[in-house]
Amino acid sequence: MSDFVFPVPATPAVAVEGGGRFPVHRIYCVGLNYADHIREFGRDPQRSPLVFFMKPADAVVANGASIPYPPRTGNFHYEIELVVAIGRAGREIAPAQALEHVFGYAAGNDLTRRDLQRAAKDRGEPWDVAKGFDHSAPVAAIRAAARGHLSRGRIWLSVNGETRQDSDLGQMLNDVPHLIAELSTLYTLEPGDLIFTGTPSGVGPLKAGDRLEGGIEGLEVLRNTIAAA
Repeated sequence: MSDFVFPVPATPAVAVEGGGRFPVHRIYCVGLNYADHIREFGRDPQRSPLVFFMKPADAVVANGASIPYPPRTGNFHYEIELVVAIGRAGREIAPAQALEHVFGYAAGNDLTRRDLQRAAKDRGEPWDVAKGFDHSAPVAAIRAAARGHLSRGRIWLSVNGETRQDSDLGQMLNDVPHLIAELSTLYTLEPGDLIFTGTPSGVGPLKAGDRLEGGIEGLEVLRNTIAAA
């Protein structure tokens, strides 16, 4: 008989191309990693250090799923991002060894309650309620790193067939090895961790009924719809 006081929740997981599921341990996110995105928020890329924040593991949403419009917001935004899946533990990882810790890559969407984020920024508060809410981390199937690492390639997102974001991974201010290295000075990275690596410019609002498609060259396209609250 289990000694837990209620049934243990199912482990959040993301599909893997070719079969299998990637159990999610933690979700780390990177802010301010594309110069054009920093500029669209009126900031100077040369004076905007990396920002790290987290989402709960059970915020993951499967490809093709419907996402309910979240509560307490009137300005719900999309942010297409490259997601790095960690397959090997490490701390204080050197950039030259960082890719050895990567299991694979996927397209993800860092959904954001923008009005709550702006209010938190104005008050100098954390972004938790703006970023780490239910259903805020849709992720497509993970492609194994054995098929090649990603440093360049088109990253895009459309809403109802209209392209809203269109850039290249090569425009990231901090590439994957350096993101892993920096993050590993703050946390011990573990198998099952996901790292959302930042979004390019073109972020904008969503409403119930919207159809989202987001992709990264060489990876499965992420498709979701926004449902009523």
